[in-house]
Amino acid sequence: MAEPTDTTSDYVEPAALVAAMTKKGIAKAALGTRDLLLRGVMSGMLLGFATAVSFTMVAEGSPGWVGALAFPLGFVILMLLGYELVTGNFALLPTALFAGRIGVRALARNWTWVFIGNLAGSVVFAGLLYAAVTKFGHQDGGELGRVLVARATAKTLAYQQAGAAVGLSTAFVKALLCNWMVATGTVMSLVSRSVAGKTVAMWLPIFAFFALGLEHSVVNMFLIPAGILFGGAMTIADWWLWNQLIVTLGNIVGAAGLVGFVLHRTWGEPAR
Repeated sequence: MAEPTDTTSDYVEPAALVAAMTKKGIAKAALGTRDLLLRGVMSGMLLGFATAVSFTMVAEGSPGWVGALAFPLGFVILMLLGYELVTGNFALLPTALFAGRIGVRALARNWTWVFIGNLAGSVVFAGLLYAAVTKFGHQDGGELGRVLVARATAKTLAYQQAGAAVGLSTAFVKALLCNWMVATGTVMSLVSRSVAGKTVAMWLPIFAFFALGLEHSVVNMFLIPAGILFGGAMTIADWWLWNQLIVTLGNIVGAAGLVGFVLHRTWGEPAR
């Protein structure tokens, strides 16, 4: 049974936090397809926007960690507005599943529609950014375009050149570590009752994953298509075979295993 919680405090204790995660997972499993898609589209666009801001700072000469410091703005906005991010749901819905409150079918339905929404929003923003920066292809993408191509290349062709065993294994581990932090950021949105507290708590793990250059499936839904649009040598097949599929799998394991399972196992109530 969850421990009593002091509701006058801004801090939410771990047992109450896991109960809130479970409640969130149940609510997300019950959302209609329209809401999952629409909220998923907006999350994809916001993370694309934040990635573009971060790499614009790098293109203008700032150190990578400075760009990483700016990146969490997209995550904070989408979380405070209640949008749907599949990488966060990779932790919240398993927590509800482990508690026996939802079934595998409901979990799979949420993940599928939110993934599709995130993908659509990310690709749309990549197209909009390309149109804005190049004036619909009538001028060069400049230093930002070159940075996006370089990052997209590192996330696809670099893994390909390393070979399937090394390249895909590396991408998987970087994705697992990434979504350990992203899912932790999702959970940290529940650890405070104030907007300021939520914002600071979310900012920390999201900054950490981006600063390390780890692999986030939704960020890559924007970054790699943008790299293709700005003239990168990678193809759509390279995107999916050398990044998107294996990174999504690593993100699932990192969130469900290192966040959802661990927190439920040590702080959650037994399955009903």
